[in-house]
Amino acid sequence: MLSSKVIEHCQNQGWWHKDVPKEYEEALQKLNIDLQSDFAQFYLHADDGPTFYSRHQEIYQICWVMENTVYLEDMTVAQLTLGLPEAYIPLDSFEGEGGFFYNRQTGEVVLVELGESIERFLRGESSPQWPDFNTFLEWYFQLEEEKAS
Repeated sequence: MLSSKVIEHCQNQGWWHKDVPKEYEEALQKLNIDLQSDFAQFYLHADDGPTFYSRHQEIYQICWVMENTVYLEDMTVAQLTLGLPEAYIPLDSFEGEGGFFYNRQTGEVVLVELGESIERFLRGESSPQWPDFNTFLEWYFQLEEEKAS
């Protein structure tokens, strides 16, 4: 379940929409995403075009990207190139040194960086940085700092 902090942030930005496009539900179903998950609830209701921007980097609006690009092909290439299990789907274009990946089975989010970081992760020597998608969103949009201030 998405936290009220995430929903309020999206509403304040003008990104939150009550109506869910059928195409967005279908896009998430193609990815085998549970439509009741916090991941699905965010992507079904929050929309700011093809990406969201925070912390000096973009993450995809997965549904928009699924509808308008070759995301499934890019996902497969990323998994094969990096050696990631099929459960991990990219949340961004993996430009530069790393990228965010969502685990469709556990709900965890990991920042995968090229080099030693990815090798440690693949050997099971490091864990995903965020235990669930909501925690990742609160970090990404810097909402945990807002509450602490």
